[in-house]
Amino acid sequence: MRTSRWIFRWWGAWPTWTGYAAAAWSLLYGALGLFWAMGGSGYPFGPVDEDHLSGSVLEGADVGVTAPAMAAVGAAGAVLGVVMARGRGRPALRNALLGLAWAQAVTFALVIPDYFLIAFVALAPLLVVFAFTGVPGAQGGVGDILYWHRVNLLVLFAGGVLWAATALAYQRRTGGACVHCGRGDRPAAHWTSPGSALRWGRWAVWAACAASLPYEVTRVAWYFGWPLGITEDFERMMQDTPGMLEAGLGFAIASLLGGVLTHGLVHRWGAVYPRWIWFKAGKRVPPALAIVPASVVAVALVPAGLMNLRVDLEPGLWAVSLPGVIFVAWGAALGAATLSYHLRRRGACRRCGRGTAERAGRDDRAGDEAGAGVAVGP
Repeated sequence: MRTSRWIFRWWGAWPTWTGYAAAAWSLLYGALGLFWAMGGSGYPFGPVDEDHLSGSVLEGADVGVTAPAMAAVGAAGAVLGVVMARGRGRPALRNALLGLAWAQAVTFALVIPDYFLIAFVALAPLLVVFAFTGVPGAQGGVGDILYWHRVNLLVLFAGGVLWAATALAYQRRTGGACVHCGRGDRPAAHWTSPGSALRWGRWAVWAACAASLPYEVTRVAWYFGWPLGITEDFERMMQDTPGMLEAGLGFAIASLLGGVLTHGLVHRWGAVYPRWIWFKAGKRVPPALAIVPASVVAVALVPAGLMNLRVDLEPGLWAVSLPGVIFVAWGAALGAATLSYHLRRRGACRRCGRGTAERAGRDDRAGDEAGAGVAVGP
């Protein structure tokens, strides 16, 4: 119990430690860059057999150029993280620091990684099982899935998340807003009100579900023998490759289930457990239970989409990569829907107390609607 409380307290204090964590991450990764620049082994973008290639934008990059750049960026990031964690900065310096921090966040989390981020999110439960049972098929084990070229991309993604948190905390701190909730002394913008957020959140949910349809339809069609958007030869190749069509079908089903859960971001059952979840029926859904996984998926979709933008579209094979390009729009729409859910579910800030009046007004309206027999939304 004490350990869990300490974890929650530590997690709740994220604005105070993310800058130092980002600095430490940058220092360590910069040290790796220096090691590779001096001829050390393990350079993650070097020559590798075709089965272990990544789809990263840096795949095949010259170690003589990339490794020293990693070392320099890492050293600069170590200083930047400490400065942002401790200092406030004048307006001109503030803007420069924020620009550098957000640039690192976008580069490490969205630009350099590939499709493996979203695949890892989808396969994570299976990887735990495979660690004990072994991987079905010709692969020798989990190491054939989590090899260094891929693990490195997860490491870079983690660094990008740390830099995004560092930039957000610094932006709020230097902008006079609460570092925990982001509210300031000025009246909140209209689009952040619960009613407005619900309206544009619904559009975001429908956009997210529509963006996933091309991927889902094509993969289901392939499984049942219809070469939609591909050649018949390509369809036969997949049929002759054990597990290939099944994997595509599995991802499509996971996507469809994710679409159903996405609707919960704008419906009542996303805020209060429905009756068919009998052991929780009528109880409040913790906001983080929806916000955290939805945010992770939204961010992980974007690198997959950007990777597909770099793939050459072969004649007769448009369905191989074109549905993946739409992952960028899918991730953006899911992120917007998640933000809408957060704005409608957030309560008064425990640190600054802002939002108390807003919450009280919302509770009064909910009580009036419940008394009148009207279904109460989130």
